[in-house]
Amino acid sequence: MYRTNTCGELRLSDNGKKVTLAGWVQRVRKMGGMTFVDLRDRYGLTQLVFNESDHKELCDQANRLGREFCIQAEGTVSERQSKNANLPTGDIEIIADKLTILSESLTPPFTIEDNTDGGDDIRMKYRYLDLRRNNVRSNMELRHRMTILVRNFLDGQQFIEVETPILIGSTPEGARDFVVPSRMNQGQFYALPQSPQTLKQLLMVSGFDRYFQIAKCFRDEDLRADRQPEFTQIDCEMSFVEQDDILDMFEAMTRHLFKEIRGIEIPKLQRMSWQEAMRRFGSDKPDLRFGMEFVELMDELKGTGEFSVFNDATYIGGICAKGCADYTRKQLDELTEFVKRPQIGAKGMVYIKFNSDGSVKSSVDKFYTPEVWESVKQKMGAENGDLVLILSGQNTNKTRTQLCSLRLEMGDRLGLRDKDKFVCLWIVDFPLFEWSDEEQRLMSTHHPFTMPNPEDIPLLDTHPEQVRAKAYDFVCNGVELGGGSLRIHDGSLQEKMFKILGFTPEKAMAQFGFLINAFKYGAPPHAGIAFGLDRFVSLMAGLDSIRDCIAFPKNNSGRDVMLDAPSELAAEQLEELSLRIDLNQQND
Repeated sequence: MYRTNTCGELRLSDNGKKVTLAGWVQRVRKMGGMTFVDLRDRYGLTQLVFNESDHKELCDQANRLGREFCIQAEGTVSERQSKNANLPTGDIEIIADKLTILSESLTPPFTIEDNTDGGDDIRMKYRYLDLRRNNVRSNMELRHRMTILVRNFLDGQQFIEVETPILIGSTPEGARDFVVPSRMNQGQFYALPQSPQTLKQLLMVSGFDRYFQIAKCFRDEDLRADRQPEFTQIDCEMSFVEQDDILDMFEAMTRHLFKEIRGIEIPKLQRMSWQEAMRRFGSDKPDLRFGMEFVELMDELKGTGEFSVFNDATYIGGICAKGCADYTRKQLDELTEFVKRPQIGAKGMVYIKFNSDGSVKSSVDKFYTPEVWESVKQKMGAENGDLVLILSGQNTNKTRTQLCSLRLEMGDRLGLRDKDKFVCLWIVDFPLFEWSDEEQRLMSTHHPFTMPNPEDIPLLDTHPEQVRAKAYDFVCNGVELGGGSLRIHDGSLQEKMFKILGFTPEKAMAQFGFLINAFKYGAPPHAGIAFGLDRFVSLMAGLDSIRDCIAFPKNNSGRDVMLDAPSELAAEQLEELSLRIDLNQQND
């Protein structure tokens, strides 16, 4: 056999044992007549010792080893004289008496260490080497453990795992589809699923009342740190349930994950409406690890001074940074430039320093009396030593979103967003529709099958923009980890939804006829949710990007630089598919 033990399991209790190890050379150190080799595998690292006085030829062979050589070594476990308390195997070493080089290695393009000297691009190009690093490998192990815990939990709750197709029909209502041309059906295309949404609803019609799947999904959208063109969902659906049933079930699942992975007891989650979240935090995924809630200052600042920016505003809101009145002009200028960045879009920022000595200093001092500042101080709940930061605008939602970015920036600067602290909640009562300037029509906030709040159904005929959805998101530390909704199972209500969304009966049947027809055969009340596995793992691991918890991720341009994909097709393949590439027309 290639090995009797792994490089992470031997201890002092194995002293004197004859063993065979196999793995990769982490480093080689020569000290006098001794050569020390650190041998690494997935399980850990063990020190090998080659003694020139005992085995000169063997020691010479060890001296020729290079980093990442794949080797096999035989020897005897011995207690180390110089122990390494930072290493699980640091009390022992292997006195080697045989060495076999299984495979030589070129010098790696970066060091295979936790703190590597390789940048993102080079690490992605040689991802198979990057995966040898302890911290990246541990992310993969965490991902594996989470999927096992999810499967076991859901299996214990009588869910059944069902695989749904990867090649399906296109559903243009969501994000852009990845499409696959069909050779056997010339001129026609499959789409890769953005989610198994309609398929899992069909499973509910089929009587599989508790379904789940660790589902691969695809969306052709612009990338960010928490997005990839292909991603994995913990996808679930249940029949004969109401909203509380779903929230209770998956709150229990997330509690189970936090307990098993991080050893944390998550308290019962609060439920916050979308409207309240936007009013208090300017976000439908608020980070509740710290306060700094928005305070509206329209009564205090609009029309009470001669500052036209506030007097013309539809919304004026502020946050209070406790103990920050000593911020320098340079720091305040940095914050002003931050909110003026194109991706945030504010025109400026107003500050008020309530100094420790009781004095007040503001960027708009000349426009307001001390009495106005006192009213702002009272409204904000500010004290001497605090700093108030204010944004205003003529679009309430847009200004709140800008203020949210400022709040999160202050949270980062003040160290309030601790990655080892977790605060979770449910966001509920989302708007059922949102207006699309591009399409000039109402669009589904989630998807066309989301159930309206029964209290609001009469508004569908008069003010559909005011209708709330029976939808919910699971949010933790400012990250949306999961979301779902109750589904429409009544044919006439679904028909009304399609009509509001601008579907003709013919278009609705063309795109969703299979589901509409299925619902004619006794569709049960049902609901579901999907968690982003990549995001969940990255949150548990304390990562800033989901890429390091995906074995072979794409870069920010959606490319796999290791496989050099996407790539051009050969002319013969295009001919088989009856496709022609016209880049000139594409550029026009």
